Amino acid sequence: MERSSGAELALLLLRGFRAMVDDVTRELANRGHAGVRPADEFALRAVDAGADTASELARRLSITKQAAAQRIAVLQQLGYVDRELDPNDARRKRLQVTARGHEMMTIGGALLDDVRDRWAAEIGTPALTALEAHLARLTEGTPPPADDVRD
Repeated sequence: MERSSGAELALLLLRGFRAMVDDVTRELANRGHAGVRPADEFALRAVDAGADTASELARRLSITKQAAAQRIAVLQQLGYVDRELDPNDARRKRLQVTARGHEMMTIGGALLDDVRDRWAAEIGTPALTALEAHLARLTEGTPPPADDVRD
């Protein structure tokens, strides 16, 4: 059976993502943020950028409303988001990232930067910068992953 270079590339990209995420997830757990998944980070960033309802979160992450509601429930349970009554519409509750959620996002971002720095030291900053530029060009217009990123 012939090896598919396309399949090999997909696996390399996935392994690179997993390597980064696994390092960061482990360290987040050590710092009091156990149970965080990549999908949680994507959802928190969307809420922080203004996706303050399940419908809006679903739209921004290209997931179903049901999946968004499930993600919100997990984020609430972890203490990363709150739901507050909308002052303009008592029927609606708005999502808001909590201080704990912001803390996790800050720590997670710094940890991802640390992984990037290690990779730059390994292959050289110019090579990593070129890789990032190529990936950005190749994935332009593709929505960020959300529910399809699993542990």
